[in-house]
Amino acid sequence: MLTKVLSYTFGIFITAIAILLVISVFPVTGNYKIYIVQSGSMEPSINTGGIVVVKPVAEYKTGDIITFGPVTRGKAPTTHRIVDMRLQEGKPVYITKGDANEEADTREVLARDVMGKVLFDVPFFGYALAAAKTPAGFAVLIIVPALIILFDEGKKIYLEIRHIRNKKKEETERGNV
Repeated sequence: MLTKVLSYTFGIFITAIAILLVISVFPVTGNYKIYIVQSGSMEPSINTGGIVVVKPVAEYKTGDIITFGPVTRGKAPTTHRIVDMRLQEGKPVYITKGDANEEADTREVLARDVMGKVLFDVPFFGYALAAAKTPAGFAVLIIVPALIILFDEGKKIYLEIRHIRNKKKEETERGNV
């Protein structure tokens, strides 16, 4: 029973990771994107190691949590709350701040740098997602479920063989009596 629960839970977990990876990979304009939160600047609203699901919207307002900035191998985008905004040459410029930070960010965010509004976050799921992107993590995500399935199937086979042997033994004993 415990192995079934673990197997189903792990299966759902793996499926969710796979779906999130696939959705975030396609470079579709206006598509949902998933980013791993790598700092505690938004705690307690968004935890370090969580993931944020982001979608571009037509208009951002004060209080929205947005993800912005460059996405490079060495630099992750920033996710902060809009605390103020102003117009510059008819285009919005956002002043942002991390919930855990004392002061607003020194760099203002141009509308073109905004990747999207945070729709929701999943705490600590980013650690698993980051691990899944490594060769060792990916191997574990394949090997562990395979071992759970093999163990569960092996147990079923063993119990079925034992049941058949007991049944034959009972039939033999009835025939000898």
